[in-house]
Amino acid sequence: MNQTSLLQELVCLLSLQKNVAIILGSLLISMGINFFLMPFKVLDGGLIGIALIINYLFGLKVGLVMFLCSIPIFILVWFHFSDMFYNSMFGLFFSSFVIDFFGQYRDLFLYYVDLTPFSSSLIGGFFVGTGIGIMLRYETSTGGTDLLAQYFSKWVPINVGIIVFIIDGMIICLGGLLLSAETFLLSILTITAGGIATSLCTMK
Repeated sequence: MNQTSLLQELVCLLSLQKNVAIILGSLLISMGINFFLMPFKVLDGGLIGIALIINYLFGLKVGLVMFLCSIPIFILVWFHFSDMFYNSMFGLFFSSFVIDFFGQYRDLFLYYVDLTPFSSSLIGGFFVGTGIGIMLRYETSTGGTDLLAQYFSKWVPINVGIIVFIIDGMIICLGGLLLSAETFLLSILTITAGGIATSLCTMK
């Protein structure tokens, strides 16, 4: 086998791994959002949190709002860092679709599974964080504010994790003001569990 054939096989393998990571990650994110966070009006950080706030206030679909809100971010990144654009575009499309698709099974899940707001927030955060972590481990994501944080980190001397934390904190505080104090407290549990799960998945 010559070097060209070996390189082609390696590229195909990496592409397959990335696609599997996107599919698995999107499924976990969707289950976390639909089955654990939305029943108790809990928020997550990032663009997911923004989409959940809009859903709770106006009833718009979470996946659709995520997609629409990501468009300006992707346009910005396209002109400056096209590699980021390509690595996240499929993740955004697929995760947005799967989130809205699983929404129709929420009532069926809740019929068989009864959880407290506390446990649901922790499990939902863990599911979402694990999904995001799996995607990040294979250098892809759902885009959104994570992609925006990566973009800003190129220009300002601040760690991307700190930027993400600041953005998430602002979204959670906004949700607490617009919704309720209970939403604020449960959402803190969610982003904590999600942050731990993401860190474990991306640990070298």
